[in-house]
Amino acid sequence: MGERELIGLAGLALMFVLLGLRIPVGLAMVLVGIGGNFALSLLLPYLRFEPYLKQFKTLLWNSVANYELSVVPLFILMGYLASQAKLSRDLFHGINALVGQFRGGVAMAAIGACAGFGAVCGSSLATAATMGRVALPELRRMNYAPALATGTLAAGGTLGILIPPSVALVIYAIIVEASIIEMFQAAIVPGMLAVLFFIAVIALLARLFPDSAPRAQPMAPAQRRLAIARLIPVLLIFGSIIIGLGAGLFTPTPAAAVGAFAILVYGLLLRLKGEGEGLTLPGLRQALLQTAVTSGMIYFILFGAEVLKSFFSRAGLPAALASWAGGSGLDPWTVLVAMLFALIVLGCFMESLSMILVVVPFFWPVLVDLNGGDWVSADSAAFGMDAESLKIWFGILALVVVELGLITPPVGLNVFIIHALARDVSMGETFRGVMPFFSVEIVRVALLLAVPGLTLAVPRLLSG
Repeated sequence: MGERELIGLAGLALMFVLLGLRIPVGLAMVLVGIGGNFALSLLLPYLRFEPYLKQFKTLLWNSVANYELSVVPLFILMGYLASQAKLSRDLFHGINALVGQFRGGVAMAAIGACAGFGAVCGSSLATAATMGRVALPELRRMNYAPALATGTLAAGGTLGILIPPSVALVIYAIIVEASIIEMFQAAIVPGMLAVLFFIAVIALLARLFPDSAPRAQPMAPAQRRLAIARLIPVLLIFGSIIIGLGAGLFTPTPAAAVGAFAILVYGLLLRLKGEGEGLTLPGLRQALLQTAVTSGMIYFILFGAEVLKSFFSRAGLPAALASWAGGSGLDPWTVLVAMLFALIVLGCFMESLSMILVVVPFFWPVLVDLNGGDWVSADSAAFGMDAESLKIWFGILALVVVELGLITPPVGLNVFIIHALARDVSMGETFRGVMPFFSVEIVRVALLLAVPGLTLAVPRLLSG
């Protein structure tokens, strides 16, 4: 390994040190990228620093002036509008009206609501925080075991990153130049599997430990009718977006725009009914401000990723990693499993979007090289699929293990979020509650690895 690659490795190590010190991700990327390029120019004079600096005149614009990225603030706005209009509460209470009378039904309703809200939010951390505030009081009122209640919400929050539409899927697709629509389509079956597995875990725990999940008293007929009536328009809005994107009926940006507009109109209509519900003008203002702040943060991270990518490219680190993996003699499947394990570990410490931007540019060239190159046929490829299918399959696998990292002991971020909402429940108890969900997530990862068709079937079917 030469001097360039060593400088690149040092920059990568420094990057993780800065993240460990809680330096903002975008700023850490920019600092390492500029500092690394300066170090390269000092040790290797042919890699001049001045031409590198001149690219900053247009780099920020080029980083964000992408039509496909216009979907990001729209999806974010959808999530904040839905939160301010209390659609997350309507979603939970409506599903609870349908299944809450069964043993463990309130926890199952929380999982269903997490899946629905995650579809318009696209963030696991935001899904856990929002649904924790909505569902935790009801779970407490029903005397659910603290471990089951908090574990359910921490695990349910992970659905936000995968259930389409997802900001993380959009960013991944842009990085590897995959179709956003196909990524959304590929996420449908793995996302449904997660929901079904989580519900099965709750049903099993409720059967084995009846006291942990008491049977709820049936709702009064009038209350049940009202909850279901409030659920229907929410399902129509959320469902039309998911089904339309999954079926390829419309592209992501128009879908996000229509979805945000539909939630806005519905929230304002609820407010006009004069029942103290719906979207208020202060709430609308707050949603717009939160969207601006979050979108600005994401775009700055994207800019930082471009700066960092330039440094790593000049250092030759991705090419060196791909060359090492190809010449190591390791089985490609072994390398893939090692990558997924690394993503689980990193997912304990890093936010999903940041990790995708930092790690995928390293892992993806290695996988392409191990698979046989960009133009390899499925018959001769190491993973039994061409490069385009590999993009989709690996992207879904990556996001699944990233979400697994969010509930991995001892530092799963979702567990910390739920613990902040339930201070009387110890971290150890919440992690015990998470472990059954963690176990079925491992099973899901194994299934997706063993049967790539679970991921690729829907995009292949819809593409003809």
